[in-house]
Amino acid sequence: MKKKLLALVLCAVMVFGLVACGSSSSSTSTASDEPYKIGMVTDTGGVNDGSFNQSSWEGLSQLGEDYEGQIEVNYLESATDSDYSANIETFVDEEYDLIIGVGYMLADAIGEAADANPDILFAIIDDSTNADKENVACLMFEQSQASYLVGYVAGLMTESNIVGFVLGMSTTTMNEFGYGYVAGVLDANPDATVLQANANSFGDSATGKSLANAQITNGADVIFHAAGGTGLGVIEACKEANIYAIGVDSDQSSYAPENVITSAMKRVDTASYEIGLDAYEGNFTAGVHTYDLSSEGVDIAPTTDLLPEDVLTAVTELKEQIIAGDVVVPKTQEEFEAAYGDLYELD
Repeated sequence: MKKKLLALVLCAVMVFGLVACGSSSSSTSTASDEPYKIGMVTDTGGVNDGSFNQSSWEGLSQLGEDYEGQIEVNYLESATDSDYSANIETFVDEEYDLIIGVGYMLADAIGEAADANPDILFAIIDDSTNADKENVACLMFEQSQASYLVGYVAGLMTESNIVGFVLGMSTTTMNEFGYGYVAGVLDANPDATVLQANANSFGDSATGKSLANAQITNGADVIFHAAGGTGLGVIEACKEANIYAIGVDSDQSSYAPENVITSAMKRVDTASYEIGLDAYEGNFTAGVHTYDLSSEGVDIAPTTDLLPEDVLTAVTELKEQIIAGDVVVPKTQEEFEAAYGDLYELD
């Protein structure tokens, strides 16, 4: 009788063990089926700025489509600077795996969140102040190279020898656009004058249009903007005045096909896609990731219908010279002034 009782107890223990093991296996399977979650926080330009934020989101959207069911992507828009931390915290609370901040204005918020949440991965576009953190990837671009190319185009295409430049905000990073653009204009056309204006906003198209109109009144027949959503107003002013415009970040020719002759592209879509995929595949690398002409991280837009063949040839040759190091594009005030003097006026 004792032997039968012992056998029944052992059998019960074995059955319980099998049930427990089965339950554990099922739980693990369910967890592994959950998608990898990537959240993007815009700056104040919004996700439909036709530029920086929109391009970033297009890259992530493509990633979500390519890995449907495996990667989930979402974004939160920031109406004001105070929204940055709140939006990041929302993604943290919802247990997102990777959070991407679009633009240097999110640097402080990303840094604080990264310190407070070491198990979450973060990335930020156009800022390297958090490069020392083990869970932050800094996606940096040689925007001066792209703006030099479009500046060269402007110098060749102007008939009045007066071109314009509208900046979204004057910072170390954003001024790289200006140094490159003015250098390109002057190298192509030493007789050219570059009119310059600072909008102090990335989301004010009315101000962009007003500043562009002022430059048009003063004779500019080609205007480049590096101003996010503000730049849409610049393009609108150029369209109404029937002069040439140069876009930024993405190919903006669709906004005015008869006026936008090119755009200084920063492949933030590519950068967002790549860092998202790296994180998903377990290949995330913290620190600075640099995108330049040699890696096709910056370039002029592929739409070139309005550019003469000789201009396109000149740009192609310049790209090769920059990649080879034969042409060095200035990206700091010191580098610019050493070669061109005090001709970049925005502080």
